[in-house]
Amino acid sequence: MYPGEPVAAAGPERRVRGPVRTAAAAVCLVLGFGLLGGAAAGAWLTGDSGERPAADYAEARSLWHEIPVDTLFPRTLRGKGAGPGRADRRWTRVAVAPDADCRDAFDPLLAQALSPAGCERLLRATYTDETGSGVTTVGLLFTEADEKGMRALRERFDEDDLELRADLMPRPYAARGTAAARFGDAQRASWAIRPLTDAPVVVYTVSGFADGRTVGDPQPASEAVLKDQTTAPAQAGLGHDARGIADRIERGLRRIVAQGTGQDR
Repeated sequence: MYPGEPVAAAGPERRVRGPVRTAAAAVCLVLGFGLLGGAAAGAWLTGDSGERPAADYAEARSLWHEIPVDTLFPRTLRGKGAGPGRADRRWTRVAVAPDADCRDAFDPLLAQALSPAGCERLLRATYTDETGSGVTTVGLLFTEADEKGMRALRERFDEDDLELRADLMPRPYAARGTAAARFGDAQRASWAIRPLTDAPVVVYTVSGFADGRTVGDPQPASEAVLKDQTTAPAQAGLGHDARGIADRIERGLRRIVAQGTGQDR
């Protein structure tokens, strides 16, 4: 994408390489390509680069048709060092929503912010922590956008700090007869929203208390996980839940996209 360094023209003093220098140069070239390849693969797994995944956007967009729900949303998620004070966390899936469009899935302002990317399909699941006191909904919004559209969406979220705005919190998914039965809009406490740039997907989470209590000071996960935070979401570890579950679902999705759709239901 960026122009390379100019190549200096060879002058009259140019020497012919000996066999040792030629072999060394060849080894360096091979090692250089290997390091570049490894760096690209690492960037895809961590999401730090714009490198395209193995599957193209169209294939990634159709993944929700092909992948079993237990693969996208595992029954159990383990977070080694993912809790407050780097404590281990474990989350259990308690509900899976039917796949749906995005109608009424988001508050109006968040729906407006996401609208440039469109909505192909929305998948959601809700988890509870080991104590049963906290619940977290995680969503995978498969968009209609191409790579350029997803980059524009990510840039807007980053430049305008949209992920930090409490009026752009995602909505939870509650299911009767589960620990999340009382997890409504008023119970939202912490959240994370991540538009990806290497797949047409927005990953988001929103967490709250399972007992139905409301939270007067909801806090984005990126702030609630910081040391010495005294808000209710931070003290209860709900920011860690929102971030930890988002991390693990996103990693799983990246592995799926990298492998393509060659999986059986």
